[in-house]
Amino acid sequence: MPMPAEYWNASRDFEAFLTDVRDTCMLQTHHQAYHTLRAVLHVFRSHLSLKQALAFADVLPPVTRAIFVEGWQPVDDPPAFPDRDQLQREVKAIRRDHNLAPASAIADVAAALRRSSIDQDAFDSVLRQLPGAAVDFWSR
Repeated sequence: MPMPAEYWNASRDFEAFLTDVRDTCMLQTHHQAYHTLRAVLHVFRSHLSLKQALAFADVLPPVTRAIFVEGWQPVDDPPAFPDRDQLQREVKAIRRDHNLAPASAIADVAAALRRSSIDQDAFDSVLRQLPGAAVDFWSR
């Protein structure tokens, strides 16, 4: 079996995705975009069970998948998804003193992710298996 193209092109695809996150969030640097992306992904996973999070991770591109799971300590009973304002506060609370995520960070990252190299059908299929708030999280 040949190496999957998603791994061969992972760096190139991630750089393009991160540039899109930077531009969509109106940030200045890739560093800021990375931390915004990381915060959004980590807040999302904190409201999923281990099984749900791993199913979601499977549809992410390789580098984004790695960021999604890095440093994770799953809990047996994750909290339910709160409203959008609370989710945004959770995003802003990650690396609080260095966090430049805009108020629109969740929607901005969602839009950039949907424009990236993900398989839209697989992404939407996994989201339909998650709580309704998970679908809302990734809506634009």
